[in-house]
Amino acid sequence: MVTGIDRVGHEQPVTTARENTVRAPSRLAALTTTVVIINKPFYHKAELQERKPECPAALLRAPQNLSVHSVDMRHLLTWSPVVLPGAAVHYSVEYQGEYESLYMSHIWIPSSCGPLTQGPKCDVTDDITATVPYSLRVRATVGSETSAWSVLPHPFNRNSTILTPPRLKVSKDGFHLVIELEDLGPQFEFLVAYWRREPGAQEHAQVVRSRGLPVHLETMEPGASYCAKAQSLVKAIGRRSAFSQAQCVEVQGEALPLGLAPVALAGFMLTLVVVPVSLWKMYQLLRYTCCPAVVLPDTLKITNSPHKLASCRREEADACVPAMLYSEELFRAWI
Repeated sequence: MVTGIDRVGHEQPVTTARENTVRAPSRLAALTTTVVIINKPFYHKAELQERKPECPAALLRAPQNLSVHSVDMRHLLTWSPVVLPGAAVHYSVEYQGEYESLYMSHIWIPSSCGPLTQGPKCDVTDDITATVPYSLRVRATVGSETSAWSVLPHPFNRNSTILTPPRLKVSKDGFHLVIELEDLGPQFEFLVAYWRREPGAQEHAQVVRSRGLPVHLETMEPGASYCAKAQSLVKAIGRRSAFSQAQCVEVQGEALPLGLAPVALAGFMLTLVVVPVSLWKMYQLLRYTCCPAVVLPDTLKITNSPHKLASCRREEADACVPAMLYSEELFRAWI
C-alpha cells in the first residue's frame, strides 16, 4: 500500500492497480454468492413441481365430437375414438331423461348397449322411449384408468328423426293385388294408396300395420293395370314420411286354367240340381207348418138331412143305437 498527501495535508492510502486486480474477484464472488442465495428457493420450487405425480385421468383423453344419428326411429350415438397405441379402449355410455335432468340431475342411467363397449358408437334406441329431451354422456376406460365424462352438446329428442319412404314391393297373386312392406318396428304404420291405371281413376287409401308379410289390397280385373305407393306414419311423434315411388302390375286377360275347368263344370251342375230341390223342400215345410190341410173322416160327414134324422121313431131307436155305436167304433179306430 502506498500513502499520499491530499490537498489538506493529510496522508491518504493509495490503491494500486495490482490491489484492484486482487479485490475484483472478491467483489465478484460476493455478488455471485448473493445471486445464488436469492435464486436458490425458486430453483427448489421448480424442481418440486417437475417431480409432482400427475392424475391418471389427465393421461386419458375424453371422447370428443358426440352426436346422434337418427333415421326411422333408430338412434345411434357416435363419437371420435380415443387412440392409445397398444391399449384396448372401452367406453361407458349413460343417459338422463327429462325428469332426471330437472329433478335428479345427479342420477345417470347406464345405457342398454352395455357398461363397456369397444367401438365408438352405441345404439340408444331402447333408451329413448319418450318424446322428451335426453342428455347423453360418454367416457373412456383403459384398465383401471378412466377419462372425464364428455356430454352431448345439445339434448336429443326423437321427434327430430329422419323418416324415409318405406321400401315397397307390388306383385299379383292370380287376380289379387298384393304388396309387401319392410318391417320398421312396432311404432310404424303405413298409408298405402292404390288405383287402377286409367284416366280419371279414383285413388283408394288403406292403413296397414305390416310385419313384413304380404297384404292383399284388391281383386283386379283381367287386362287392367294397377299401381300402389306407400308412406310411413309414426303416431308417437306425429310425423309421416314422403310417399315411395309408385309401382304398377298388369293382369293379363287369361282364360281359366284347364285343371279348374272340370271342377267348375261339376260345381255348376251340382248347383242346378241342389238349388231347386232345396227350394221345393222348404216350400213343403212352410206349407205344412203354416197352412195344414185337415180331412174329416167319413163317419163325421152328414150325408142325410137333419130333419130325417130327427124324425126317427121311438120304435126304431133300437135299430139306430147299434148303427151309432158302429160309427163311433170306426172313428176311434181311425184315430
